[in-house]
Parts: sequence; C-alpha cells; structure tokens
Amino acid sequence: MKISEIARDAEVTTKAIRYYESLGLLTPARLGNGYRDYSAEDVRRVREIRDLNRLGIPVERTRPFLECLEVGHEHGDDCPSSLAGYRAVIDELTGWIEALTERRAVLVRRLRDAAARNMPGEPDDDLETITMTDVHDLPAGLPVPEDDGAAGHLPGMTLPEIELRSSTGETVRLDALGDGRHVLYVLPLIGTPDADLPDGWDNIPGARGCTPEACDFRDHYEDLIGAGAAGVFGMSLQEAAYLRGVAERLRLPYAMLADTGFRLADALGLPTFHAGGRRFYRRHTLILREGRIEHVFYPVFPPNEHAQQVLAWLKDNPL
Repeated sequence: MKISEIARDAEVTTKAIRYYESLGLLTPARLGNGYRDYSAEDVRRVREIRDLNRLGIPVERTRPFLECLEVGHEHGDDCPSSLAGYRAVIDELTGWIEALTERRAVLVRRLRDAAARNMPGEPDDDLETITMTDVHDLPAGLPVPEDDGAAGHLPGMTLPEIELRSSTGETVRLDALGDGRHVLYVLPLIGTPDADLPDGWDNIPGARGCTPEACDFRDHYEDLIGAGAAGVFGMSLQEAAYLRGVAERLRLPYAMLADTGFRLADALGLPTFHAGGRRFYRRHTLILREGRIEHVFYPVFPPNEHAQQVLAWLKDNPL
C-alpha cells in the first residue's frame, strides 16, 4: 500500500504519515525498490493515533496505545499503560479547566464592574441625575404590542398559594399580602450591559424597556403609595440573587420577585412568549386586592410611562 493510499484509508494527510514515521510510531516494510509498503495493520495504527489526537492526546504520547495493539489486544486502551495515559491527560485537562475557569471568573467580574460603572443608576450616582435622557430612554420605532386577549380571563381570579423568592431574601405569597391594593408589574427580562439580550429583542412587541419601566415605578413609588397602593412589586423569570443586584443598582424602593419556573404563569394562565428558544413573561401589570386580581393592564406601552398609567388608574378608582 502506498503512502497516498494509507492516508486516504485512515483519513489523514501524507504529511501526518511521515511525522508518525519520524517518531517511530510507524515502521512500514520496504520493497526491493526502496519504496514503503504499508499494511492493513499500519492503517489501524494510524487510525488509533488520529482518534487519540482528536481527543487531545499528543501524537508522541500515543505509543502505549499502539504497543497495546501490537501485542494482540483488540483495543488500544485494553492495557494498564494505556489507562495511565488517559489519566495523565485527564489530570492535565483538569488543571487547564481550573485555570481557565478562574481566568473566566476574573474577566466576568471585571466586565460586570466596568458595566456597572457606566450604567445609569449605579449606586455612586446621585439619584437626582437619573433623568429621561438616560435609563428612561427607549429606541425610536419600537413595535407597539396589541391586545391579543391573553389576559382577558384574569380579572377576578383567585391568587394561588405560591411562595416566590424576593430580592430582599424573603419569600412572598401574593395571596397573603393583607389588606389594600398591591401593584405587581411583570417584566420579560431586565438586563445589564454585560449580558446580551436574545436576537431580535427590539422587534418583539412589548419586549424592550424593562429597566425604564422599573425606574418609572421607582420614581413614582411614593405617588403610588399616596394614591392608595399598599405595596409595589416587580416580577420576572430571573433568579432572586440577580434581581437583588438589579434592585441595588437601580435603587428600587420595592422588592423584585423571581418566578423562575413560571409557577404563577402556569397557575393563572399569565401571558408569556418564546424567543431564542426560551420562555418569557409578556409585559403586564396586576392590581391585587384581598387575594384576587382586581384589574389588569395589558398590553403595556410605553413601559417608561407605565407607572404613571397605574397611578392615574389608582386616582380614578379610589378604595
């Protein structure tokens, strides 16, 4: 068998074959004219080298596996020396993974620190400087969501006995909030500059604007309480620890609730949508009163003015 033939059968290059020979891993027979004559066993050895190298085992460290084949074993890893070779490479990979994981963690921390320094609403900022020119701004031309009827069944429904983790570290049961009205505004996804939003997010009606909406409820929180709201909550699918960071960064005077498993959505049939292979809440707001849903805002637009819409409703519908 010629070198071009073994290279074809073993799916490697002729250059690789010559390299294996230079390391003594292949010793083909010689014909009378001096040409190399490769055998079916040589093809087997080359395939073994190729497969091991694709797993990250250097070519020069495949010798124990080849020796295992040479003494008659069916597989190159049937011998103790081959298993030792596996362990050595695994140990090296483990060390690399640990080093890369540590390096990645440092980079993530630096990215988040840098993002937070340049994010409006960062704790060092004076709250008075957070104006309509920064976090409240929305891109022009966002699609306006239409009422698809997905929330029409909600008014009057009884709230389920579900505990949700809060950004304050506590758990909250919406059915047991006590007397008075409570405002629960529901967000698709509140992000930060260090995390990418799903592709096409701005083209999904009602998806964009979670930070502006949260800040609008922050800025009108006292007005909402003065208009009769006993409390305000935000809610999204994100973890409570993440929402705690959001609440601290934006200086939210109210708690954010985490419904990571869409338990409330599934119990009440709250409106949701899918994007990028993931499920998200559609933006809507519930007015809760004595364990029931009294009123629903759906769809919500524009999000950066929604707290003012809720405030107007509270004033028009006093208890």
